[in-house]
Amino acid sequence: MKLLKDCLLYGFLDSAYLDGRDPELLCQQLCDGGVDLVQLRAKDWNQTEVSDLAKRLVPITEDAGVRLVINDYPNVAEEVGAPMAHLGQEDFFDSGYQDIKDVKPVGADLELGLSTHSPDQAKRSCDAGADYIAIGPVFATPTKPGRPGVTLDYVRWASKNIDRPWFAIGGIDLDNLNDVIAAGARRVCVVSAILLAPDVTDACRTFKERLLCASD
Repeated sequence: MKLLKDCLLYGFLDSAYLDGRDPELLCQQLCDGGVDLVQLRAKDWNQTEVSDLAKRLVPITEDAGVRLVINDYPNVAEEVGAPMAHLGQEDFFDSGYQDIKDVKPVGADLELGLSTHSPDQAKRSCDAGADYIAIGPVFATPTKPGRPGVTLDYVRWASKNIDRPWFAIGGIDLDNLNDVIAAGARRVCVVSAILLAPDVTDACRTFKERLLCASD
């Protein structure tokens, strides 16, 4: 499994985009395409449902050397043996937490990331000890309805000021990926441009090839 700093392509297994597809098969397609991380995000599922699927995804991602990230539930990540978890600003700071250690299960060797939407949030999240942060949404996206894009200015700022791994996220597709890279991003999260592609594996490979070229 790669170190977090060496990860480039962050894929998603989002319940909103399953459309009747087998999530385990979809996870395998993401892994076959070369993603470095897969986040299980199921905002409309309860914790038990998330845990049940996560248990089935762990062997798939482990066999592929891919990091499984559990959204919203650090305790589920620890329970199933996933190496990472992710929280939004509202799940962390708005809940009264100030240090990443406050939400990591006791004794857990778990890496935890936070979503950020501004430089102030990025700085605060790094100060709280986030292992990585997500920068976005760079562009408006149906994945985050009603939230305006933070624009490439935030990406440029992050490239000069963030001292740990960070991923650009939000509305990123093959048409604007070069602009995101030119703004300084070397790691990206991609949701709809992969999950809605005619061939998920091929889409992942194309994104990964572009990112590898940029990281040389």
